[in-house]
Amino acid sequence: MSEYCDFSEQATVAGVTGAMRPDLIVRMPEGRELVVDAKTPLDAYLDAIDATSDEARAAALSRHAQQLEARVRELASKAYWSQFKKSPEFAVLFLPGDQFLSAALTERPELLENAMRQGIVLATPATLIALFKAVAYGWRQSAVAENAARILELGQELHRRLGSFVGHVNRVGQRLDAAVEAHNNAVGSLERQVMPQARRFTELGAISTEPLPELAAIDRLARSVNLHPDDQAAKSE
Repeated sequence: MSEYCDFSEQATVAGVTGAMRPDLIVRMPEGRELVVDAKTPLDAYLDAIDATSDEARAAALSRHAQQLEARVRELASKAYWSQFKKSPEFAVLFLPGDQFLSAALTERPELLENAMRQGIVLATPATLIALFKAVAYGWRQSAVAENAARILELGQELHRRLGSFVGHVNRVGQRLDAAVEAHNNAVGSLERQVMPQARRFTELGAISTEPLPELAAIDRLARSVNLHPDDQAAKSE
């Protein structure tokens, strides 16, 4: 996806309360930017994994959900989207595994909805990849639209140049027709006014070693290029 997924890591931006450094800024079409934060507390979940009793495990999982809620509130308070003029009004909080999110949702089923309400999208690897694929698709569509506009521009320019070239070809044909007409007029004049006198030399006994060659008129005309009426109108513009 790298061809259609432009991003920067650990970029520092100036915020109202000071410098901020989101983990990832994904650039989208039309200059939009999507902020991804990966600073998710996982120590309580790891404590639950290492717990030796059900009570300790339940307490650790409850603390894990609380920590994730606190992180959502903290990230929402930064309002990353306000630091970027064309950013969507949400940021992404990345959790490095589905189990981290599912464990927190077990304790706090409303966590996902509350996070969305605060402008935070909780994303696991699967959902983050899906999000990035959507961004990549947006880039491809943007490239297609840009290429289509460029193709239209090139087509219009080619049409204009072709109309100009056809005009030149037709003018060359007109000059050739004029040259043929002048040649045929000269041949006719020669046949009418000069050749009869020249033939009288033969009648008087002045015989040349070779007879005078015959001059033939040209009966072919240059073919013109006929433009379609729509093409004529476009050329005149």
